[in-house]
Amino acid sequence: MDPTAMTAVIVAAALVCRAAVLELREPGTGRRAWAFVTDRRALGTGATLAVLLGVVGWGAVGGTAVVWACLVGVVVASLTAERRPPGG
Repeated sequence: MDPTAMTAVIVAAALVCRAAVLELREPGTGRRAWAFVTDRRALGTGATLAVLLGVVGWGAVGGTAVVWACLVGVVVASLTAERRPPGG
């Protein structure tokens, strides 16, 4: 595996581990951290950005850019998700 792609996979794993540690410290925070996967607007925004970055990146540097584009799409989706108060 290309070292650049491996770096993206490590970053993704770190985000998942962070959510798991937060869940262990305070139950419910993990569910709130990953609640963006049920927000259609956030997923649409993230997917659109991932596709655009993937297409542009594929043309510029090759397949490794697709891995990074997917990671960026997930981060953007989580940042643009509608935040709900705890317990709500």
